Amino acid sequence: MSADVARRMALGAQGFTDPRPAAAPTRRHLQKVLSRVRLLQLDSVNVAVRAHYMPLFSRLGAYSPSLLDEAAWSHSARRPRLLVESWAHEASLVPVEDWPLFHSGAKRDGWWKNYSAMAERSPQLVDDILAVVKELGPVGAGAIEKALAGGGPRAKEQWGWNWSEVKKVCEYLFGSGVLTTGSRRSFERLYDLSERVLPPEVLARRMSISAEEGSRELVARAATALGVATEPDLRDYYRLQPGRSRQAVAELVEEGVLEPVEVQGWGAPAYRHVEARVPRRITGRALLCPFDPLIWERARTERIFDFFYRIEIYVPAPKRVHGYYVFPFLLDGELVGRVDLKADRAAGVLRVQGAYSEPTADVGRVAVELAAELRHMADWLELDTVEVVPRGDLAPTLKAVVG
Repeated sequence: MSADVARRMALGAQGFTDPRPAAAPTRRHLQKVLSRVRLLQLDSVNVAVRAHYMPLFSRLGAYSPSLLDEAAWSHSARRPRLLVESWAHEASLVPVEDWPLFHSGAKRDGWWKNYSAMAERSPQLVDDILAVVKELGPVGAGAIEKALAGGGPRAKEQWGWNWSEVKKVCEYLFGSGVLTTGSRRSFERLYDLSERVLPPEVLARRMSISAEEGSRELVARAATALGVATEPDLRDYYRLQPGRSRQAVAELVEEGVLEPVEVQGWGAPAYRHVEARVPRRITGRALLCPFDPLIWERARTERIFDFFYRIEIYVPAPKRVHGYYVFPFLLDGELVGRVDLKADRAAGVLRVQGAYSEPTADVGRVAVELAAELRHMADWLELDTVEVVPRGDLAPTLKAVVG
């Protein structure tokens, strides 16, 4: 398989061959995207837009965020909940029916396992937390602490990773599946009992599915989402245990679900999902957030697109190469540039704090297409204007087009 075929196959698997809806996207459009990507990663950074909203915009164009909010954090008989939170790639929204797979033993232990000893040492605290959640849920960790303290002030020095014992035990119970997120308030996780959020048949499946079966199903889902991938690519999609991932790949090859292939220039064995198709050509444009499943595995991104990309949030400002929160720009199936974006909501401005083109890109065309997509994104975020800071080789041309 040529590298070009592999690239088009990967883009098709991720939904970039589907035309954007002509009218306002609906729940049906959301479900179609989810059937391809299988999960949406959550992240607290809100400098431009929260990570779970952006992959849908990249594929559907402007849509109402309430469409996703309703699918993830509300339920009714007429419109049942489609998504639930779980540790998948990282903290993610996943289809409700997939929830048992993440508690089958297929995944490697998450960092929340560090709090298991605390929970074992304090069984009464666990019982008290569950009692509060049962009475008040969906409820945040701070409100649980206050309820346990009788409404008094919380004995905690600071926010962040210096969490209180209550927060740590809540995260342990979330990671182990006893609790899940019933709702969100300003991105704060509001815990609820999993039995009140998930359908009985989904909860029951957790008890019957083995680690081996869970691994096979997750690898198969990763293969559907990726189209063609190495075993480490497939493993990374859901952060599976290496041994279980390798075993699952071998079994899926034997079952005919995966087909071994060689991709020119990859330097490692690859596997194609038997239902993956090769689009004749890829057209259209999209801005991709750092946590988009098309690009979140940086080695795969470089291998497929010849595009070196790193997120520089934790790099000191003077040492950043491209900026704080950088969005690669996809145009006709190629990553042709990148922009450092910030949504200045108070001023009503989408700020382009840096703009860079790839060496072989047609700068004039990239600027025109990127300007149009930035305007579309600004409208979606209800921002009035786009402003370009003169930083980066693409910035002068982009600024002229935007202006």
